[in-house]
Amino acid sequence: MTTPALYPIGTPGIPWGSAEVAAWLAKQTRHRSYEQDVLSVVDELRSRFDVVEYGRLDYSPDVYPLVAIKSRPWHDELPCMLVTGGVHGYETSGVHGALRFAQEHASAYAGRINLVVAPCISPWAYERIHRWNPHAVDPNRSFRDLSPAGESAALLRLVAEFRDSVLMHIDLHETTDTDESEFRPALAARDGVAHEPDEVPDGFYLVDDSEHPQPAFQQAIIAAVARITHIAPADRHGQIIGSPVVAPGVIEYPLRKLGLCAGITSARYKTTTEVYPDSPQANPEQCIAAQVAAICAAIDFALAHT
Repeated sequence: MTTPALYPIGTPGIPWGSAEVAAWLAKQTRHRSYEQDVLSVVDELRSRFDVVEYGRLDYSPDVYPLVAIKSRPWHDELPCMLVTGGVHGYETSGVHGALRFAQEHASAYAGRINLVVAPCISPWAYERIHRWNPHAVDPNRSFRDLSPAGESAALLRLVAEFRDSVLMHIDLHETTDTDESEFRPALAARDGVAHEPDEVPDGFYLVDDSEHPQPAFQQAIIAAVARITHIAPADRHGQIIGSPVVAPGVIEYPLRKLGLCAGITSARYKTTTEVYPDSPQANPEQCIAAQVAAICAAIDFALAHT
């Protein structure tokens, strides 16, 4: 039996305080540029879409404008489709899948939908290839009133004006090997609990809303993505990341109860994508393409079943 290595910050069994958070923050370094990778691409789309700045994150010495792409013109009578990426900044294909969709496919839906794309919810974490914000808070457990995460609070403010008209919301994520090597051990250390190792699913899967499941919607996305990359099988317990597999490549969470991004609207159709970029059967380009295929399949299904 192998005993998991202790996380290098904190004392086992004791939740982090400000000193531990500061020690963790001191270890974070910038690896890439939000301005170059995201904002410059969004700027190129201004001729075709409205670009709104829906908030600013002041993480001194850095300030990050939060931007979303919206249909031009906006027609109140049309269904609204919401695409979000980069809630976890290290999940790269979510950011670039949202941007790729806006660049190459969004115009095909002009006049049929109102589209909102928020491609990078967590720019500080995107630059540092991390899951948390600089306060060691996970934005994807923080989409609730009085949110402790500025990233989550800003998106909630953006969505408030149209949340009840959203028909479909797809939130783009990845599951990576670093979930087990870094992020889940860090979470356990932060919360003062024991880390229980789990398997990293090899392949694409979806998270449906257990409170309002839409199995046909999920399977339409799975079918589209299966043409691009492989679908994650259930583990020996019939589960993916500890949750029962309810259909090929699909598990369920209570999205709103857990404060997850995919639960922020009243959309009939909701899902969270998860690709696996560390698989020997996949590569970064394939993961981006899978995200784009998932978005298109989600919109097409929602339009066909309005």
